[in-house]
Formats: sequence, structure tokens, C-alpha cells
Amino acid sequence: MKPRVMSLVLFTCMVGMLVAPNKISFASSLISLFAVALGAGAAGTLNMWYEADLDAVMSRTCLRPIPVGKVKKKQALIFGIMLSIISICLLYLSSNLLSALLLAVTISFYFFVYTVWLKRKTSQNIVIGGAAGALPPVIGWTISTGNISIAPLILFLIIFFWTPSHFWALSLYKADDYKKAKIPMLPLISGADVTKKNIFIYSLLMIPAVASTYYFNLSGLFISSLNLILTLYYVFLCFLLLKSQSLVKSNILAKKVFVYSIFYLFLIFLLILIDRFIGIYYG
Repeated sequence: MKPRVMSLVLFTCMVGMLVAPNKISFASSLISLFAVALGAGAAGTLNMWYEADLDAVMSRTCLRPIPVGKVKKKQALIFGIMLSIISICLLYLSSNLLSALLLAVTISFYFFVYTVWLKRKTSQNIVIGGAAGALPPVIGWTISTGNISIAPLILFLIIFFWTPSHFWALSLYKADDYKKAKIPMLPLISGADVTKKNIFIYSLLMIPAVASTYYFNLSGLFISSLNLILTLYYVFLCFLLLKSQSLVKSNILAKKVFVYSIFYLFLIFLLILIDRFIGIYYG
């Protein structure tokens, strides 16, 4: 079920739910978040069912349950389908139809569009497929409000613009892994230099996306400034990667960008959440 990926999905969904203007009961919020967790796990399970052959040849994924024989492919498929149905129905019962539909779209988009259609066919797989990973805060917002406005779309854009630089940094220092699996990641198709340029461009797009949280009242001036500082440091790391020449230095910087990007996204959303609670507390 990819629990590490699920944890970030669940956290961004929770932030979207808690910063929304409307509030729901504690029981409903817990059940809804549990349903989203099941949905994320369902998407991860179906992904690993379909990509079992790729996972088996990549050092990063060869110890997953299916390649090592702990779970049979048929078991994973049945489990993934059951989780998908249960999660969507549970979210509908605990929140509303819009949230359930968005969860269904997220699971379907991640599996059919990203996993089945894009991943093995285009180097832009992670750009288009990243929409699925960017939807959880929107789902969280709809759980609380039952509608979509500009504010959750800003949270969507933050994750959407973050995703390519995050995964392309990984693909730079794990290029041999992707080559063995014949996955057309950008470094293999267009080369390391083009990949570095794209990473830097997408990091720059994070600046207006993060700054927009202030203009659309998702965070106050102080928290927005902190998030902007975190973003500028991210851009700085991506710039260093862009200018790096040697393969060894590039791999070190790519790994640094990848690791920082995880903490960076978590902190951005955490600070937005803290700002909302400070605002509620001081009224």
C-alpha cells in the first residue's frame, strides 16, 4: 500500500480539510481521512500489481511484496480493487458525493492514466501523472465544505509544480535503475542537462504558487514569508544542481534536492496548518 507515500497524501489531505472555512465533526473527519488512506493504499497496490515486472529489476523496488513473493499478483489485484471500492463508498457515507468522486478520479487517474498509459511511454509521465498526487488537499477541502474554490486549487498547484522537480531529481541519481526497467524518464530521453533545466524551471514555479497562499488567505504574512524562504532555498539547491558539471557532484546534489524536497513540502503544509490554528486561537 506504499505507506510512506500514503502518509504524505494523508497529511496534505488533512491540511486541506482543516484549513477550510467549514468544520465537520471529529468522528466524520477521522472516518473520511481513513477512507482517503485506504484510497491511497488502493492506488499504490494497483500500481505495484501492474508494475511487478519493473519493480523486480530495479534496486529501489526489488524488495516490494510481489517481487519477493510475499504477495501473489492476483491477490494484489483483488485487494487493490476491494480497497478502491470500499474507500470511495466509505468517503461518500462519511462526507459527501463530491469528495467520493474526487477520490475515485484520483485512484483512476493514478492507475489508468499515469501507471498504465504514461509511465512507460513518455518522459513527461510524472508531470501529467502528478495531478493525481496533487488532488488530496482538494479532497480534504471538499470533505469540510462540499465545494471547490480557488484556495484548494492553490494547494493543488503547490504539489503539482513540486512533483516534477522531486521525481526528476530522483531519476537523475537513479538513472541506471530506470534504464534497466526501460522506463523513459527525462534523464534517459533528453539527458541530464535538460533534466536539470526542467528541475530548475519547476522550482521557480513554486515561488508564485507558494506566494499565492498569502493573497488567497491560506496563510498570514509571517508564515507566508517563512514558506517563501524555504522555497527560495529549494530554488537555490536546484540552481546548484543546474550549474553542476561532474557526474559525481550532480548525483550528490540531485539526492540533496530529492531529500530536501520531501521535508520542504511537509513544512510548507505544516506551516499553513499552524498559521490557521494560530488564527483561530487568537481570533
